[in-house]
Amino acid sequence: MEDLLNLIDGNLRPAAGGGWIDVHAPATGNVYARLPDSDERDVEAAVEAAHRAFPAWNALGREGRSNVLLRLAQLIEDDLEGFVHDESRDNGKPLSLARRVDIPRAIANFRFFATAILHFPSEAHVMDDVAVNYTDRQPFGVAGCISPWNLPLYLFTWKIAPALAAGNCVVAKPSEITPLTAYRLSALCSKAGIPPGVLNIIHGLGPKVGAAITAHPRIPAISFTGGTRTGAEIARVAAPMFKKLSLELGGKNPVLVFADCDFEQMLKTTVRSSFTNQGQICLCGSRILVERSIYARFRDAFVEQVKALHVGDPAEASSDLGAVVSKEHMEKVLGYIDVAKSEGGTVLCGGHRVHLEGALQDGWYIAPTVIEGLGPECRTNQEEIFGPVVTLQPFDNEAEALSLANATPYGLASVVWTSDVQRTHRVARALQAGIVWVNCWMVRDLRTPFGGVKQSGVGREGGVEALRFFTEAKNICIKL
Repeated sequence: MEDLLNLIDGNLRPAAGGGWIDVHAPATGNVYARLPDSDERDVEAAVEAAHRAFPAWNALGREGRSNVLLRLAQLIEDDLEGFVHDESRDNGKPLSLARRVDIPRAIANFRFFATAILHFPSEAHVMDDVAVNYTDRQPFGVAGCISPWNLPLYLFTWKIAPALAAGNCVVAKPSEITPLTAYRLSALCSKAGIPPGVLNIIHGLGPKVGAAITAHPRIPAISFTGGTRTGAEIARVAAPMFKKLSLELGGKNPVLVFADCDFEQMLKTTVRSSFTNQGQICLCGSRILVERSIYARFRDAFVEQVKALHVGDPAEASSDLGAVVSKEHMEKVLGYIDVAKSEGGTVLCGGHRVHLEGALQDGWYIAPTVIEGLGPECRTNQEEIFGPVVTLQPFDNEAEALSLANATPYGLASVVWTSDVQRTHRVARALQAGIVWVNCWMVRDLRTPFGGVKQSGVGREGGVEALRFFTEAKNICIKL
């Protein structure tokens, strides 16, 4: 049993109230650690420390902050396997996925923003013979960053890296379900040269810690990734306080498969885009829309490949899927499968809990599930399930494909498979989504804006967009 601790003002400490919360390993269902049951007292101490640290951190300058973040990235890379094993144990994902994606991306986030801040441009506008205007962007002080459980270190660093690079101090809350790699990171901060109070990591429950960060009058900006319902509550509290908000929320992402696609490449990628990380990525394609002329061919080939996926021990290289993140989440996903059946859907494969043997017998595993026969209005096609469950729907023409694709309250990501260049542009522009991948999935350039429309969120992350969010723009006008 390991006790995790908060990082406040450069010190590792328990919660002010002395309480603890159990942390479970999804692969076994067992408790393996405790994290602090923090509250507003811990958040207050972190905010005070952050405000004290802000002047010196900002004064360090872009190059000084860049060097610190680059050192931190190198320290994570030096301890790559330790982070990989913690991420897999904490989240239930295969070790191979954490090694290939999660931890390298966390390292890349620090390196990207450490160098991006050195090239962050300012705008100038010359008024002929009248004046020169230029834009000065400065950090605002203390940023509140709240990250989710599905890609724990990957998305935690996606927020704190640009906030720190821009010159802010941070009060951050990782998910209470997957706190381990954020705690491991906290142990590296002083070694990297991050001054006390610059990065504060507070563990605990959303209604206590997340709510206190959101409502704190001295935290002027909140960056949140998570569920739409929680995002709405954050907006309800923060908007009357005129805080800056970046909300990356849920998705119900469509995959549009046209008959003229590269079928084999599409099939391979669509299996991956459906079930990577047990379907627990906000960018996974959960609604697969297929042109009717190839629907039967696709369905049969897709189901065959999905049945071949191996659900197993996250530590085994042969495991394509590991465990879902919690018992509650497993029950939620299985409940949606029951809903799909009650709505008239046909389960083509999966649809059940998987019981492994030995130490893993109580782990939270679900067979990858494919469902057909549901209309666009069904709950299974409208609500975010966030697990290894996808639905299939046929369409007859481009207009119907777009109608089905846009027929949800979400608009985060989408995928289009076609060899028709003109259709590519038409469909991509007509899709109500913040991200459109054409003939690929999860190809990420960290310079591009990331975020969604409708109930998938407000604002954009990534590249210049993130650095703009974590700074305030001031126009300076000088008369000629």
